[in-house]
Amino acid sequence: MKQCIACGIPMKKPEDFAMGDTEKEYCKYCSRPDGTMQSYDEKLKSLTGFILKTQGLDENTAKAAAKSMMSKLPAWENID
Repeated sequence: MKQCIACGIPMKKPEDFAMGDTEKEYCKYCSRPDGTMQSYDEKLKSLTGFILKTQGLDENTAKAAAKSMMSKLPAWENID
């Protein structure tokens, strides 16, 4: 089982991968409609929104949590 390099979710089935391509290292949630991986800023915005909806945190705290989570993932480990 692979894990998405951009968000960390497990990718078990082809439909979990970007464009259903099991050779990709990122999931359907971290890809753009054309199948390319979202940029850091795109993923940060998306993850911040997800945290806001699911955790009930204020925006600054949610963004800080998203940055912290992303800093531990391979796709973003060298981004400040």
